[in-house]
Amino acid sequence: MGKHKKVDIKKRRQKLLREKKKELHKKTIQTEKKPLTILDLRLEKETKLYWIRALTGALSAIIGRLLFGLIGWFMFLWMLIWWFLFPFVVSFIIYNYEYDKEEWNWKNIILPGIGMFFFLFMIFGVFIHTILNFIPEFSSVLELFLYE
Repeated sequence: MGKHKKVDIKKRRQKLLREKKKELHKKTIQTEKKPLTILDLRLEKETKLYWIRALTGALSAIIGRLLFGLIGWFMFLWMLIWWFLFPFVVSFIIYNYEYDKEEWNWKNIILPGIGMFFFLFMIFGVFIHTILNFIPEFSSVLELFLYE
């Protein structure tokens, strides 16, 4: 039979550990630069639209009631304008999202965050309206500037 080769276990172990560290470093670089799939890009867009919708719902209620003094049907129309038009402004003008012509659908822009928009609009609108009812002879900030 042949001679057995002497192996220094400590050196061999250190060499294996260095190789593992290099492989792990390469894997982390690959996962960081991993190309996003179409689904990941779509979910990222919808997530941004969702949170912008939530913020828009709260701000449009505050601005509509506090600044302009809208109530009733005018507040409802104000909500519908922000509900249906502003997402297109955000999608096409602010973020410049590109949609495939075959896959594009207006529902992809309108639907993300619709419930959150309505919920926050109602919560903030009712809260501001209730607070303003406790202040006599105050209906809007705009009225203060116009009639002084």
